[in-house]
Amino acid sequence: MLKVTIKHIDSNETWEIEGKLSGDWVKELERCWNERVSPAGSSLQVHLKAVSYIDLAGKQLLTEMYGHGVEIRGCGCMTKALLEEITRPVNTN
Repeated sequence: MLKVTIKHIDSNETWEIEGKLSGDWVKELERCWNERVSPAGSSLQVHLKAVSYIDLAGKQLLTEMYGHGVEIRGCGCMTKALLEEITRPVNTN
């Protein structure tokens, strides 16, 4: 199961993600992201508030979102390690 709570504060939009980001839930989050309509200049933050599991497809989606300027936050050992991987600069050497 996946729960997404969307909050709007000023020009910022925050998605609080809870549950498992795997399988069909990854597709659902991607659909939400692709259908997102927001005013120019608004930012999106994704908080992995209470995520218990992220599969490879979930990691790939978060990486893609980060690459498009989405700020991704989280807490907990697993989530922090995943965020370090996602936000690590790509070494081209």
